[in-house]
Amino acid sequence: MLKEFKEFAMRGNVVDMAVGIIIGAAFGTIVKSLVADIIMPPIGLLLGNVDFSNLFVVIKSGSIAGPFATLAEAQKAGAVTINYGVFINTIISFIIVAFAVFLIIRSINRLKRKEETPPEEPTTKECPHCLSTIPIKATRCAYCTVELQTG
Repeated sequence: MLKEFKEFAMRGNVVDMAVGIIIGAAFGTIVKSLVADIIMPPIGLLLGNVDFSNLFVVIKSGSIAGPFATLAEAQKAGAVTINYGVFINTIISFIIVAFAVFLIIRSINRLKRKEETPPEEPTTKECPHCLSTIPIKATRCAYCTVELQTG
């Protein structure tokens, strides 16, 4: 049983999938940082110094009554919050990841299309009477001189 498990685990597909998951997780971390540290600060600045990660609505105050300046303060006080700013960051992260995956798949599809060359149009045909090879546009066989049907 251990030998069978080892064979299963060392299959190319399982190893490839594991590598893909690890790379995907690392890519997700990079995108999260890109959104939180690079994209959202300028957008927040344009919108009047808004820090999207600190946009929240308090549903129920915790042990300390609000108002709270940051989400961390609200959570520390035990307040129940709806964190719509974090949700906005997550949506932007998803859009970036989805767009990156789209670009990758698009590139792969283009490479596949280049590999798949369309079949060439035939340039000759056989005469149905004498079976000689003649040009496809011929209306009369050059060998037996029979008139050919077109179309």
